[in-house]
Amino acid sequence: MSETLQTTDVAASDADLLAQTVTAVREAGSALRERFGEVVRYQSREELMRALAVNDDTALEILRPRLTRLRPQAGWVEDELDGGALPSGEWWVVDPSEGNVNHLHALPEWAVTATLVRENQPVLTVVHLPLTGETYTALTGAGAHLDGRPLHVSQSADLGLSIVATSQARPDEDEEVVRRVGSSITAMLFDALVVRVAVPATLHLLNVAAGRIDAFWQFAGARADLLPGALLVTEAGGRISDAEGSPWTPQSHSFLAAAPGVHAEAVSTLSR
Repeated sequence: MSETLQTTDVAASDADLLAQTVTAVREAGSALRERFGEVVRYQSREELMRALAVNDDTALEILRPRLTRLRPQAGWVEDELDGGALPSGEWWVVDPSEGNVNHLHALPEWAVTATLVRENQPVLTVVHLPLTGETYTALTGAGAHLDGRPLHVSQSADLGLSIVATSQARPDEDEEVVRRVGSSITAMLFDALVVRVAVPATLHLLNVAAGRIDAFWQFAGARADLLPGALLVTEAGGRISDAEGSPWTPQSHSFLAAAPGVHAEAVSTLSR
């Protein structure tokens, strides 16, 4: 995933595209920030879904036209629960309100993300945290950055001294996945220093890329919550695989991102 681009022309074009994507994502984040603050009340699943959709639509009204103008030939994916491989070509994979349910509950853990995927490989990504103003970016072969400062994964080499994290992929997982999540958390509670459990996945992966936590894993998952972080972690020097240590793709049934020094140990723990 972190192979360098083949031509300087493509690299220069993608670098310019990344800068323009940052502008669009930040603008969408500003619109969502204006809606943030009060807990949104709902009494049914239908009311919840309508409230989530309002946030999504607020951001998409900004993101979709701007990103489409930047790359008119690219396809468009905005369902944050979609998974699996994409058709060939270029695609925008967008989560207009990553951590949307947190936004509705006046919790600070939410973001706006946009990732350009080329032949099923993420080539650039932008993750903006409107409440802090932070913008995380990654470009294939050019590294990962926080507001222009290079990011590096941690140097930890001992899972027993590591902070690790996980997240649920979606609210209505089947029983087998839910039980696997539970057993993996139990295993990590024995082997790691601290285990963090929260949504959304992307924010944990930002922390892996920045060296703040040492590993993140998830069972099942969707493109929109894993692709941005996968590129950020890879470009920050981390290792990406499935939970068994095999190469990860959007079709994989599990995901692991870790500092190189604890990756093998994390695989061993998750495989128990």
